[in-house]
Amino acid sequence: MTLRGRAHRDAEPIASDSAFPLLIISHGYPGNRFLLSHLGENLASKGYIVVSIDHTGSTYDNAQAFAVTLYNRSYDQLFVLNELARLGATNSGHLLAGRVDAARTGLVGYSMGGYGLVNVIGGGYRAAAASFPGAPPNGLLLERSAGNAAYQASIDPRIKAAVAIGLWGMQAGFWDAAGLAGIRTPTLFVAGSADEVSGYDNGTRAIFRDAVNADRYLLTFLGAGHNAAAPMPAPAESYAFSETLKSFPFTHYADPMWDTRRMNNILAHFVTAHFDARLKGDTARLEYINVGPNGKDGVYALDREGRAQPTHTYWNGFKRGTAAGLILKQARAAVKP
Repeated sequence: MTLRGRAHRDAEPIASDSAFPLLIISHGYPGNRFLLSHLGENLASKGYIVVSIDHTGSTYDNAQAFAVTLYNRSYDQLFVLNELARLGATNSGHLLAGRVDAARTGLVGYSMGGYGLVNVIGGGYRAAAASFPGAPPNGLLLERSAGNAAYQASIDPRIKAAVAIGLWGMQAGFWDAAGLAGIRTPTLFVAGSADEVSGYDNGTRAIFRDAVNADRYLLTFLGAGHNAAAPMPAPAESYAFSETLKSFPFTHYADPMWDTRRMNNILAHFVTAHFDARLKGDTARLEYINVGPNGKDGVYALDREGRAQPTHTYWNGFKRGTAAGLILKQARAAVKP
């Protein structure tokens, strides 16, 4: 399969007197480092070092028992953070030497990537999850449970922001409100309201509700399923190998209601605003994310020169009528760090 993007292989890195913030992208199960390549390329062009993981034991080529992903996902993300910090050190001798500011790191996780992400930023698992059917043996998940003091001490302060898309686990009972209260990292949650894999009311939306000690947003694509926003458009080969557009592998990428490319573009818009504000200190970007809760309710009132009139309340960056079908809720931390 050939993937056609906008990046150039082995391109010369741009020269800069300062290091760039680090972004780590974590795919679902199964998946690979290319699944969110549209987002990675977009963010790299905006002044970030972007690293997309191939999670061993969780890719299309080497998927193992689900317990492998349940245990390793958060450790994988932390390993990549530590390795990029090492390679980005000024004396590393690596291509990235002096270019990576790991103290300003953002995480992006889709599905099982979101499962690991929530745990990495402070959402400790319920102790009961360690004995769920299919869980890793010997109570291994207790290592990263909310009641484990060693886990609490492992929360990495270098991670300053996160984006969790269609994250799996809440609907299966891996967290409760007490564990999710451990999250302090500003987080943008993204979901389809008809997510049949991770759930919505009992899934991503419930995590957004219970992460009470974090500044957070919930962007919802009304009617979209588990593939909301994150996967790249279905490769041409998926059309050829699917008997119909209702069968695998096409359905691994596509959504039955929403155009994938449009969702990808909307995701890039909000993720950019979120990370620019949190990792670069560009708080002016918040005007693109601090918008009315229902996209269809905004009033579009621009003059012929494109200047906003007093009655204009439409979502910033959206053309007339294009925010319909989107809901964006926000909540502030009950306890500030």
